[in-house]
Amino acid sequence: MTLRICLVTPFSWSQPHDVNEHVAGVAGELRELGHRVTVLAPSGHAADLLAGRRALLDDDLSDAEVIAVGPAIPISRRSSMGVPVGARANLAISLAKGRFDVVHGVEPGLPSLSYLALRDAPSLAVATFFSSERLGYPPGRAQRARLLGRVDALLATSAETAREASERFPGDYRVISAGVDAELFHPTEKRDRIVVEWRPDERPLARGVLRLLRHLSDWEIVLLRTKPLSGRPSIPAALRRRAHVRTARNGAARATLLNETSIFVPAPGGLRRVALEAAAAGAAIVSPPGVAEQPELAAAGVARLIENGELRRKLGEKARREAEGQTFARVAGELDELYTGLGRRRRGPRRVTDPLGDRDWVVCDLHMHTSWSWDCSTNVDELLDHAEAEGLGAIAITDHNAFGGALEAIELARGRPLTVIPGEEVKTDRHGEVIGLFLSSEIPRGMSFADTIQAIRGQGGLVYLPHPFDRMHAVPDAATLHRHLADIDVFEVYNAKLLFDANNDEALRFARKYNLTMGAGSDAHVLQGIGTGALRMRAFEGPEEFLMSLRSAEILRRPKSLVFLQSLKWMAQAKERVR
Repeated sequence: MTLRICLVTPFSWSQPHDVNEHVAGVAGELRELGHRVTVLAPSGHAADLLAGRRALLDDDLSDAEVIAVGPAIPISRRSSMGVPVGARANLAISLAKGRFDVVHGVEPGLPSLSYLALRDAPSLAVATFFSSERLGYPPGRAQRARLLGRVDALLATSAETAREASERFPGDYRVISAGVDAELFHPTEKRDRIVVEWRPDERPLARGVLRLLRHLSDWEIVLLRTKPLSGRPSIPAALRRRAHVRTARNGAARATLLNETSIFVPAPGGLRRVALEAAAAGAAIVSPPGVAEQPELAAAGVARLIENGELRRKLGEKARREAEGQTFARVAGELDELYTGLGRRRRGPRRVTDPLGDRDWVVCDLHMHTSWSWDCSTNVDELLDHAEAEGLGAIAITDHNAFGGALEAIELARGRPLTVIPGEEVKTDRHGEVIGLFLSSEIPRGMSFADTIQAIRGQGGLVYLPHPFDRMHAVPDAATLHRHLADIDVFEVYNAKLLFDANNDEALRFARKYNLTMGAGSDAHVLQGIGTGALRMRAFEGPEEFLMSLRSAEILRRPKSLVFLQSLKWMAQAKERVR
């Protein structure tokens, strides 16, 4: 199946960067698999920006491989400058016109295009973290929680990065390789050459290998700089004919050098990509444990390999075999599998036909409480009378961790023109609340999210998720929510009792993204709140017809002042205490 994929990088496309090399390599291989891939990036070249503006004039962006959506600005973990307004506008146009199936943002822990793309994309979203030093944005926990709610998969290019990222962006991480071009980097005839990755803050590493060179008449050393302004190492005068400094910031510039290299010494804080490229080139990698604390271990490892040519050859062949399992083609294959799996989360489009089209319309409130809830003093008979007076044709009684109110309502509603759905709002151990509808008995509180769902299913009930994004309630985290998407029968997109309506909007956005069946309720704890959130739907009998009716239902928002309703609730509770 051909997918429309958008890859977003925060770094200037006109400048070499290891993240951009990953994006370019993966994009090319995904296109080989038959997908239509567009890269969105900033750029410092006027020609790129002009081409980007022209591309955005077209209605179909799928033919554009790279779109420069704005000028490049320096970004880092300490950046306080946001994305320019023009770039934000171009990003919004790209996401709207692109109609992408997947938006994949790289390094969203920076104030950048990647963060904005994942936050605003209506499609499936994937995030990849490259460095544990780029995790500082957004600073607010609520902002991070909202981002996680919109991201469908979390990736990291190393176990260390996944561990660090999970502290600020909790979730289930999958580790993928940074990728390498195994055709560009390949073993050739090896020279007696040692390449040491240079970092100004790791001078002892290079110094130890340079000392070793004094005793090796046939070998040369290259100190490789992969970043701009990284300083120039000093080389003793006696070694200057056999020790050189090279700057190579992209793979093409490094390929010729590394393909002929026998031994490569990565800097402990260097680019993982460079070490992977050296491995693909068949160089023996010297990176002993503890080298960051004892740099002299690297020189000892190099000396051992120089003395033992057979060991050097075997290690080079082993490095090449391992690198062949981390090519861009392999990474693209993993991403293809991931994207396809995420696509299955989306439910099929709703049927146009209405099997209950001959039924009368009723107004149904799916979330309310009686005096059986600890925080409500509304008697069941009063609730039924008020519901009828408000014109409701169906209600769901969903008391907190209690089922007696639902049973009482069913008995008192006999003979009334009012359908009562027996339910319960069950508190889970760590992941908020779950409502069970069409239950037959009480479900105990304190079980896990999964066990609570299983208990509802065991009674033939329906799983209704209330106020899923309201942080003033206990709610499931993003990982739990995504893990149990298939288990949710009804997703509450409007709760009239929420203080911030943006949380209802977030729920509606989420439900539309996955084609979830939508529900609404007042969450009333006083009579005056009943019916403030409801659905206009066809009359139904039983859970099967209820779900069919929801497919053509209309959300009714009839809010009242929350201050007024909350005041009534507190007054009622105060009267109960006086009694």
